[in-house]
Amino acid sequence: MIKEYFSSFSLRQEKEKKQEIHLSPLRLQTSQSKTANSMVQPQQAPKVVNVIVDSQGQCAPEIRLPFSASPSPFKMKPVGLQERRGSNVSLTLDMSSLGSVEPFVPVPTPREKVALEYLQSASRILTRQQLQDTVTCSHLLQTEFMEIPMNFVDPKEIDIPSHGTKNRYKTILPNPVSRVYLKPKNSSDSLSTYINANYVRGYSGKEKAFIATQGPMINTVNDFWQMVWQEDSPVIVMITKLKEKNEKCVLYWPEKRGIYGKVEVLVTNVQECENYTVRNLTLKQGSQSRNVKHYWYTSWPDHKTPDSAQPLLQLMLDVEEDRMASPGRGPVIVHCSAGIGRTGCFIATAIGCHQLKEEGVVDLLSIVCQLRVDRGGMVQTSEQYEFVHHALSLYESRLSAEAVE
Repeated sequence: MIKEYFSSFSLRQEKEKKQEIHLSPLRLQTSQSKTANSMVQPQQAPKVVNVIVDSQGQCAPEIRLPFSASPSPFKMKPVGLQERRGSNVSLTLDMSSLGSVEPFVPVPTPREKVALEYLQSASRILTRQQLQDTVTCSHLLQTEFMEIPMNFVDPKEIDIPSHGTKNRYKTILPNPVSRVYLKPKNSSDSLSTYINANYVRGYSGKEKAFIATQGPMINTVNDFWQMVWQEDSPVIVMITKLKEKNEKCVLYWPEKRGIYGKVEVLVTNVQECENYTVRNLTLKQGSQSRNVKHYWYTSWPDHKTPDSAQPLLQLMLDVEEDRMASPGRGPVIVHCSAGIGRTGCFIATAIGCHQLKEEGVVDLLSIVCQLRVDRGGMVQTSEQYEFVHHALSLYESRLSAEAVE
């Protein structure tokens, strides 16, 4: 059965190596191109995949399939980010604070239901030792990653005219049912409620633990700060340079003081660390003021992974410390350029480290699936999926060392 499971992997791996993913920036226009849908969905998702390491150190998967006699229920090819693999999900959010604004909830197709069932049920729980063993099985992680539906959104599912003018990339859209809605400036202006951002569940399934969003554009900077204020976010994590071949994000904060819509932003302190810059901000609106910390991590290349996971872990620990020091406040806002790749890696690492510390096990497959329920395409490439496993193994080593001391 193992031979059959990997019979098509070599060809798939060669295709994956050659595959290049390019996200083209969206010009300011209202028209939207249709995304392709070329995935052949599974009839039944595997429930558990374990890793067995024999005495010679060789990796082999143990697969438990509920019904299908086939070693793998998936028959699919590697696809680019321009292709859509299901999009509709079930998620209940409290929209009562937004008055008459309600999310558009389309009816899922049978294919999308199968993809959703996989995202909601796929699981591979790893003990600490199994995690360390798994990071040496690159081919298994790549295969596992390719099975996860991307869950991208069809532009037709966002029922707001001209929303395309506020999307950095035309195929990276917020899942409607978990989307952040800005409070409308007036009842007739539906576009003013739109922002390319999603609530993302985090620690122990907590709703709205994070907000994953795209890098602000010149015409969405005011929306971004309105969201920061509306959600009472204590921390902003930025994981992109302003320009990487082309524009990835605009400079959306002031050198000292700036006014963005109704929100005034003051920079009170700047600290240069080895791998990121920390800014202490004071936000004011009317007679109210709030403190926000802004982390700008620039040493992570787009579509790739850093040479070391150490800086990411340190950033995650610093952000977690600030989050814990701000009880009762809103989600941590995380963004890169598209808001799915590096953003997904940071959030997946944070959730995985929390699992390891509190439960002694980690289920990264389930974590990534849940992230994609909330925002399509989170953790963008198989290389990033492997990198998160490496980051978690490094954190596990830290926990083990601390236990010995």
